[in-house]
Formats: sequence, structure tokens, C-alpha cells
Amino acid sequence: MHKSRPAVVVIDCRTDDLGVATDFWSAALGYPVDAARNEGDTKYAALKEPPGEMGVILQAVDHPSRVHLDIETDDVEAEVARLEKLGAKRLGTVKRWVVMEAPSGHRFCVVRPQRSDFPEGANVWDE
Repeated sequence: MHKSRPAVVVIDCRTDDLGVATDFWSAALGYPVDAARNEGDTKYAALKEPPGEMGVILQAVDHPSRVHLDIETDDVEAEVARLEKLGAKRLGTVKRWVVMEAPSGHRFCVVRPQRSDFPEGANVWDE
């Protein structure tokens, strides 16, 4: 048995200045920049979402700009296996997460729990 749920929306930004993209999305969404989570990081920038809302992270990338979803889980390998049974493909591992592709071609990541209320809001899978 394991748990999972959507964790964050990741805005992949092909840019030389993630700060400009972060300022735009912060203003557009009305979420302030989470300076404490971003200190010293030039590849990632987190916004501070309201309690109970899904998070938003910006990521500097080399591929074309796009948006992808992170699914948080307490068992990455079990969740990857469940999603593969549904037709997703494992594309690779980066640090502690797995990059996957849905049958529709959309990329997403399976990550460890990101939000403090993970256990209460997660789906429970008996697989």
C-alpha cells in the first residue's frame, strides 16, 4: 500500500534569467516568491501558495518552455509501477525523482512528499 497525489505545478522556463520569469509568474498568480526556499538556488524558484493549494515551482531548463505536474508519493517505485500499468513510460531518474511520460505525451515527475499535509490529502493505493 502507498499514497500519492498531485504536489506541484512546475513551470519549465528556457531562460538565462529565472528571476524575470519568477517575478512574472508571482505577479500573474498572486503568489509571493518564497525567498526562504529559494536562497542561493539559480535553477529552481518556489512561489508561496496559500494553505491547501497546490504548489508552483519554476525551473530553469535547456528544453523548450512548458508546464509539467509533479506527483508526490511516499513510495516512488510503487507509484511509478502503478503509473506504468496505466500506460505511462519511465524516461529517467534525476536526483531522487523519476521523470515519466503519459500516453498522451505529457511529461511529469514522481517525487517524494513535498507538502506538509501530504498524508491527510493523499490517495491510498492497495497495489
